[in-house]
Amino acid sequence: MSKKELSPEYRDELLSTLKERFEENRNLHEGLEWKEVQAKLEAASTDKLWSLHQMEETGGEPDVVSYDQESGEYLFYDCSAESPTGRRSLCYDREALDARKKNKPENSVMDMAAAMGIELLTEEQYRELQALGEFDKKTSSWVKTPDNIRKLGGAIFCDRRYNTIFVYHNGADSYYAARGFRGSLRV
Repeated sequence: MSKKELSPEYRDELLSTLKERFEENRNLHEGLEWKEVQAKLEAASTDKLWSLHQMEETGGEPDVVSYDQESGEYLFYDCSAESPTGRRSLCYDREALDARKKNKPENSVMDMAAAMGIELLTEEQYRELQALGEFDKKTSSWVKTPDNIRKLGGAIFCDRRYNTIFVYHNGADSYYAARGFRGSLRV
């Protein structure tokens, strides 16, 4: 596999996994048909499939959550029950990572998302995802932090407890084994 291109074997395996997940979770994408999604994926640039593979490899279990009529794109979110296991113990961004003097995590959320070619979910998108099911009942996920909060040193994250979606804050340099991040990708 080259950096942003999947071998035919990995590509076929990814499409098979995505199809199976699509069929098992029809509630996430009512009214959409796999054959149309597959045609879009097969016509997509190789970096889009590579990004979906990265989402899958880090435990995100990407799935289609909607179709944008205006742009003609399918929207994939990380739909794993808990925050993706391969994307935990990360501070929010490079500035926060560089500011840590001791016990630095390996990476930051924003750097990892950029390297994967995906976008961090916003609070609004996180709430949209939670309307489709119950996610992060034991973990939490960093979400895109508004600039005014980030400029003051903070970052926000969300989770689901007591059948309610909570939005919290922490210093952007904090990191926890049970906090990761969820991403989105337009194809």
